[in-house]
Amino acid sequence: MSGIIGRKIGMTNVFDEEGISIACTLIEAGPCVVTQVKDVETDGYKSVQLAYDEKKEKRTSKALKGHFNKAKTSPKKQVVEFRNFREEFEGQVALGNTIKVGEIFKENDYVDAIGISKGKGFQGVVKRHHFKGVGDKTHGQHNRLRAPGSIGGASYPARVFKGMKMAGRMGGDRVKVLNLKVIKIIPEEDLILISGSVPGSKNSTIILEK
Repeated sequence: MSGIIGRKIGMTNVFDEEGISIACTLIEAGPCVVTQVKDVETDGYKSVQLAYDEKKEKRTSKALKGHFNKAKTSPKKQVVEFRNFREEFEGQVALGNTIKVGEIFKENDYVDAIGISKGKGFQGVVKRHHFKGVGDKTHGQHNRLRAPGSIGGASYPARVFKGMKMAGRMGGDRVKVLNLKVIKIIPEEDLILISGSVPGSKNSTIILEK
């Protein structure tokens, strides 16, 4: 599985040949540096480790400095491992090489986007689990419009079952969105335009897989 690391710029829209507006996400993908290549003989499996986004050297541990020095590159913020990188990239994934978005993806490809969803704090069941609520104020229910209702606890089972949909912290989770179409690639600026939305806020890290 090949892929690349990028940064979410924001959302926009483009028009197709029939004049239909398509909502898209603009991502600055790469360039990424190959910081490690694993193989079956030494590591038990094949993978390629890519690094992205410059990091201050004073904020980098000595162990990581040595790791990046082996690849002859400066310290990076994001390091991601991609297992079973596609065979056609065997010549490009040598230690220290640079991978660009135009080498991995082409227009009309379908990709998976991984990111950390926006944190929304402590939320109730209507927003968190899409409960409908009471829906009206009849029968004297003046303050139950967004309440969760019964959670099933009585003398038996005398507890709340695990996984019960209740109020709680929402967002801040690792989310993977599948099968997003690549609308356009601008290789000279390391930009990729994919259809639909991807998890995360602006400037957050996005991992694209193929």
